[in-house]
Amino acid sequence: MKVLVVIASINELRNIKDFEPMLTQENSKVVVVDESDGTVRRRNDEILEDIPHEYYGVSERSEWFRERFGSSSSKYLKVIPERCHAETSFGFLVAYEEEPDVVLEVDDDVFPVKGHDILRGHISNLFSEDGVTVSSSWKWYNTLENLELNVGDPIFARGHPYSEDTRKEEYNWRTQGGRCVLNMGLWTGHPDLDALTILYYGGLDGRCRIRALRSKRKKIIVGRGTYFAVCSMNTAFRPNVIPAFYQLYMNYMGVNRFDDIWSGLFLKKVADHLGDRVSLGEPVVYHDKRPRDVFKDLKNETDGLAINETLWRTVEEAEIEGETYWDAYSSLIEEMTVRIPKAFKNPDHKKFLKAQIERMRLWLEIIDKIK
Repeated sequence: MKVLVVIASINELRNIKDFEPMLTQENSKVVVVDESDGTVRRRNDEILEDIPHEYYGVSERSEWFRERFGSSSSKYLKVIPERCHAETSFGFLVAYEEEPDVVLEVDDDVFPVKGHDILRGHISNLFSEDGVTVSSSWKWYNTLENLELNVGDPIFARGHPYSEDTRKEEYNWRTQGGRCVLNMGLWTGHPDLDALTILYYGGLDGRCRIRALRSKRKKIIVGRGTYFAVCSMNTAFRPNVIPAFYQLYMNYMGVNRFDDIWSGLFLKKVADHLGDRVSLGEPVVYHDKRPRDVFKDLKNETDGLAINETLWRTVEEAEIEGETYWDAYSSLIEEMTVRIPKAFKNPDHKKFLKAQIERMRLWLEIIDKIK
């Protein structure tokens, strides 16, 4: 099976070395989206010497667009932000051209957990017919429900809305599995929390006392019309979803850290419309989070938190059409174009979302030209 691993990082990729025995079971290649630091690349060449890999910094990305779009390259290059995690969008374009069987997206601070094979776990959840399905009349499933935590308080994942109705953990379960187009693996160690939660639990260095100990279920399919906070730390998907999986333009107008959340929201809407399934659960990785400026994270998340409360409802209400990921995403874009000016009152939020929609359209143009 052909696997393309996408990682956005400016650090040494020692975690990929730890995953090497699993990755080399299949025909795997690593695509590193970085900032062209020569010293770090030389170290990573040593670390990844036994795994095929290639780097795409600012200059390589510019050249990639020039080779495919000539004089129009600058128009399309602007869909990829710089110096933020959403640069992974570029890795997805590489994957779309190379047509692997599976795309695996990982962060550079997640490591193997004994008994969990990151590649086999994702492949199993994507292609097997097993699993249980969860749904909620309140429209949201809290992914941390599937983790055993070291605290008894109700804790919600980064990106889960704060509105009271979405935090009613009243779920309907049924024994119904199936193949999936995306699978989100979970984590032990530091769970994926927003800065507000981390601060509340004393995490002045960006890491609070909450720990995930183990996962509960191998494969949970999130039912049609129910959303969840997609985290890109440990996620795999089939490349046919890439037309509807643009990671958006972050680090813009003071908004960051919602690339995976909102791209996941849009993809779930499209997958539901097309009758496809998405899942979460195994494989579990260990999240060894580095110290970071939690107040900077809070500042980057504040407007996103406000936007999130209205955006998900706007997407939920959208009536989309189309029989492919490209067509359904295009339909969603048109629905958002009409609905967002009516749903949002804050002019800065409107401006921010208008910029996202413009780039979402360009994303589809890129996909259309390279396919």
